[in-house]
Amino acid sequence: MGDTNRSVLIIDDDPEFRDSVARLLRTVGLNTRQFSSVSDFLKADLPEGPGCLVLDVRMPGRSGLELQRDLAASNRQVPIIFITAHADVPMTVQAMKGGAIEFLTKPFRDQDLLDAVEAGLARDRARRESESALTALRQRFDTLSPREREIMLHVVAGRLNKQIANDIGIAESTVKVHRTHLMRKMKARSLPELSRMADTLNVRLQ
Repeated sequence: MGDTNRSVLIIDDDPEFRDSVARLLRTVGLNTRQFSSVSDFLKADLPEGPGCLVLDVRMPGRSGLELQRDLAASNRQVPIIFITAHADVPMTVQAMKGGAIEFLTKPFRDQDLLDAVEAGLARDRARRESESALTALRQRFDTLSPREREIMLHVVAGRLNKQIANDIGIAESTVKVHRTHLMRKMKARSLPELSRMADTLNVRLQ
């Protein structure tokens, strides 16, 4: 479980509980940061690497469920493990519908929390890797010339070189040159791979 780049952020108004959770997580090599309230958390600079929240549902000031809604509204996708001493069904349903990893009622087993944290960190790592790959793909697409982009859209639409040449009024040999260049720039090894890239980028011939 140890990974120096991963962090668990603990938000709870009970300092003894925060300390106990932090001690448990440190035993498996995880970095932790503690906050006594939602407002303290919102004022802080968050770690760069994969992370998740261990979040109390009921606290003075803004509640854990309100923070979950605020994060969703601002498109900040941080996996959340809710902790509460007094759970009820509507509260649990609301939290899980909002995308929470787990909803644990005190007292809970240490292993249940560790399992939930591991699931949260894995989800956040996968999201970050996906976003990074999409950013790199967009950057490659941005290196294409307008003509190369145009030909790429025709290619992934299933048009043959001869058809593309006729459609846009250039020589078939010129289409082949542009096609070779765009495949290299996009780092696509095959037409199916290029088509998957176009799907990911959501670009299609109009």
